[in-house]
Order: sequence, then C-alpha cells, then structure tokens
Amino acid sequence: MFDLKGKVAVITGSSRGIGRAIAEMYAKAGAKVVVSSRTAEACEPVAEAIRADGGEALVVPCNVSNRDEVEGLVEKTLAEWGQIDVLVCNAAINPVYGPMSQLDDEAFAKIMTANVLSPLQLCNLVLPGMAKRGGGNVVILSSIAGLTGNPVIGAYGISKAADASLARNLAVEWGPKGIRVNAIAPGLVKTDFARALWENPDYLAKVEGQNPLRRIGQPEDIAGAALFLATDASAYITGQTIVADGGETIC
Repeated sequence: MFDLKGKVAVITGSSRGIGRAIAEMYAKAGAKVVVSSRTAEACEPVAEAIRADGGEALVVPCNVSNRDEVEGLVEKTLAEWGQIDVLVCNAAINPVYGPMSQLDDEAFAKIMTANVLSPLQLCNLVLPGMAKRGGGNVVILSSIAGLTGNPVIGAYGISKAADASLARNLAVEWGPKGIRVNAIAPGLVKTDFARALWENPDYLAKVEGQNPLRRIGQPEDIAGAALFLATDASAYITGQTIVADGGETIC
C-alpha cells in the first residue's frame, strides 16, 4: 500500500530539508522523482544520491515565485516523463523573523506569492492532467504556525493557514475526479529553513519541554507522513491537515 512504482512525483523545494527527505523516500518507494529548487546546482547532489541508490531522478530548477518557471517545471516534467501522479508543494519562504509590526507590504506579498499563490498555480497546471488519467495525489506543506499564534513568524503562519484551506478547497473541487489533496502541518523540524528557531536556546527548550516526545522533528519524520498521503495507504483521506509535531499542539 506504500508503493509508488510507476508514479512520477514532483517535489518543490527538494534540494534540502523536508523536501529532500520526501524526494529520497519517494524514490525508495519506487517513484520517478523530480528534484526542484531555485538552482540546478543545489538539486544535482540530491538527484545523484537517488540515482546511486538505484532510483530515478530528474532535476528541474524552479523559483516558485516566478510564474514562467512554475510553468516550465510542469512542462519539462511532462516532456521527460509524460505524467505527474504526485505533486508535493513544499517550497516556501519566510524573510521576516520578528513581530508583524516589522512586516512591510513587499515582504508580505513575497510570502503569500511563494507560499500560497505558487501551490495554487501548480495545482491548476497539474490537476487537469491527473484528472484525465483517473486520479492523483497532492501534498501541501502547511505548518503548526498556521494553527497557533507565534510572536516571530506570524506572516509565515498566515500563509500556512491559507495552505491548509487551499488543500480543503481543492479536495472538494477535484475529489470527484479521483484526486486527493491533503496538507501536513509540521512542528519544529531541524532544517536550515527553521535554523533561527532551533538555534534559539530559549525557543528550543520551550518546544522540547512542552513536546510529549521531548524532541524536535527530523526531516524524515515529515517524509513518512508525505509517503502515506501519496499512496493507497491513505486512499480514503482527503482535505485533511495531518499535524506532525510530536504532540506539541496538544499540550
């Protein structure tokens, strides 16, 4: 039920962190994987590692804030492999660390473009093809920052709340075509993206002290949830946001 053989999976922001872990796990499950981030140079080591492990990987660089590059990601994948069965919208930005009183209009627009508009654009480009083939799966990376208030990444949290809502609405629209759309809301995960948080000793101690598992997440923890949502193991799940936070939000 966790088999992805014969499937093509596109994962944005997959040169490192959670995206890389998802790409590698999907490849081990048999998928042909498209590794994508802003530059080919950042993606090649991931693709090479997947190939060295016996998997298939294609590098297609894409700045998700650029509509032309988003279209190019889809076009190049289809030209090479003819289909997209799984789409993982993982790429995101957070250029502001601090209270929202320090947030200017330009920064907010950048966050919403990369984190919300881009997943919508990708889905609008990819889902019609999935529907013609009888179905597919979309996984959108949200965050527990979209479920709770946060004094330092508030705008990011707003965008991640929107991502969870996007998953619900797309699930309603595309479910009759056999397409499932779900979101994952990770807690604090040890990635470069979240470095400002887990390198803050006070913040880290607070999370680890509150978290029932007494640790922060690793990229592979989130990749496991993403594999579940991309396969038949979750065949009756759609429109949901799976919280993967070690129990932080239950306390």
